[in-house]
Amino acid sequence: MEMTLGLNHYLILAAIMFCIGMVGVLTRRNILIIFMSVELMLNSANMTFIAFSHYLMNPEGMVFTFFTLTVAAAEVGVGLAIVVTIFRKTESLDIRKLNLLKN
Repeated sequence: MEMTLGLNHYLILAAIMFCIGMVGVLTRRNILIIFMSVELMLNSANMTFIAFSHYLMNPEGMVFTFFTLTVAAAEVGVGLAIVVTIFRKTESLDIRKLNLLKN
């Protein structure tokens, strides 16, 4: 028996990935883990775009995914530069120590 994956399977997987990323952003204190969780959320949105694009036979979702990947790559570059700067200032990646930068 051959089982094909439908639109619902991809949307459920994307929702689970998004929820895991959201929990990571809300509960973790390490800046790198927070950035990885944001990337997971962006990838789940990309999976949704591609699933609908394939289901509707419309390539616009796949094109939009390339723009989202470009923004995600720029976010990683800027985010890692900020993380390096914060690490040099506080010598820690704990998000709670960012309040010390206000002084």
